[in-house]
Amino acid sequence: MYFVTFQFNTLNESGILIKDTKKVLPFTVLGKLMGLNLPEHLIGFIPLATDALLSDIRKIISDNPGIGIELSRLKLLAPIPKTPRNIFCIGKNYADHAKEIKNIPSMGEVPEYPIYFSKLSTSITGPDTVILSHANTTEKIDYEVELAVIIGKKGINISKAEAEAYIFGYTIANDISARDLQLKHSQWFKGKSLDTFCPLGPAILHKKSLPLPFDIALTCRINGEIRQHASTGKMIFDIPTIISDLSQGMTLLPGDIILTGTPAGVGIARNPPVFLKHGDAIESEIEKIGLLRNIME
Repeated sequence: MYFVTFQFNTLNESGILIKDTKKVLPFTVLGKLMGLNLPEHLIGFIPLATDALLSDIRKIISDNPGIGIELSRLKLLAPIPKTPRNIFCIGKNYADHAKEIKNIPSMGEVPEYPIYFSKLSTSITGPDTVILSHANTTEKIDYEVELAVIIGKKGINISKAEAEAYIFGYTIANDISARDLQLKHSQWFKGKSLDTFCPLGPAILHKKSLPLPFDIALTCRINGEIRQHASTGKMIFDIPTIISDLSQGMTLLPGDIILTGTPAGVGIARNPPVFLKHGDAIESEIEKIGLLRNIME
């Protein structure tokens, strides 16, 4: 099951993307059919998404063929346009990527423990949007395709065995990075958090459609050229490890987003380095989840 947030005329709402018919069933319409007062947006829906509710939703869709608004009439937004908290990020979580940047100052070696940083929620942008160049702030903008995990329920001190129970689903992210700012400062927060530097979407795939463990391909193309291509099975720290480690002593909340790291092939590691420029088309694709497109300002 896929979940999206969209703009339709003046309406901004979330709903179910029905892949077979290429239609979207808004939560407000779904709620009326079910006799429920469902939240209009995913951030409110996620804590309510029990197996029983999702089963009832599948039946509604099955019993009402052709229901929904045609996808072509909508503008898709980031599935969660603004998170209540910063976005959690994992640095250097693919060995090949850690090795390709080991000679860059402050980047270091392959990590023994997860490396955490965050991006501001104001860095989120959606599919088919422009990534701002911030020309007065940075000259070296880079790409990083990543699998994003959406937390489904509140939890602390979560074990690896329990981790999947706390997941709502998965989407695509690109951890756009201002490398000159990242190297200028002793931490990565500023260089990762500029406005529009976290494209997300186009949809969240529910965890039931992608049970753990899985090994799926992720790819980043710039103007059609493949720059990154790997699989999630190459992560140093897998998803249960990340969730368990991050939650030790720290509460995770429904709607929290965790970016799980990027594979090798980033622009700063090329010889010579290649950074994003005006008009570049960026495609971030993850098997079974979808394709996220953006354009560089």
